Parts: sequence; C-alpha cells; structure tokens
Amino acid sequence: MSIRHVVSWKLAASDPAVRAEQAAEVARRLNALDGVVPQLRSISAGANMAYPDANWDVTLVADFDSIEALEQYQVHPAHEEVVAYVRSVVGSRVAVDFEV
Repeated sequence: MSIRHVVSWKLAASDPAVRAEQAAEVARRLNALDGVVPQLRSISAGANMAYPDANWDVTLVADFDSIEALEQYQVHPAHEEVVAYVRSVVGSRVAVDFEV
C-alpha cells in the first residue's frame, strides 16, 4: 500500500497570462523537489493547458510509502519553501489523499 497525494490550485490572478506564468512556476518548483525530499516516491506537477475558464490552474500528484512519509514531506524545509510561494499566488486549494 502507498499513499497518493493529489492537490489542485486555482490561482488568485485574474489575468490569464499571469495565472499561466504563475502556474508554470508552481509546477516547476514542485517538480524540483524530486530527489530533494527523500520521502517522495514519485512527483508530477503540471500547469493546466486547456479550458482555463473551467479547469483548475495547476495540479500535483505525489506518491508516498505511508501517511507518516507524507507528513514528513509536508514539514521538509524544501517543501515549506515551495509552499510559501504557492500561498503567495493561490486563490483556492483542493486535495485528496488515497491508497494505491
């Protein structure tokens, strides 16, 4: 059993070009955690590329061996640095954690 952590964000910017730029930066920063945070089994983040008026702006899918590993990831200094940027641009967030 492992845990899949899925998070999507709608960004606060009203300008579509700014939102797209910020979404790409969120995805870049999240993907850069690969190989840095040891608890991550896999990570994939991407900016939305279709239907910007209906879809969320950026999504993360990350896998962990356990809830404990997910909790360690959440307080890892490199992740907290990314979180600070995300919070500076986000409007809303939705997340689901499930067993795979």
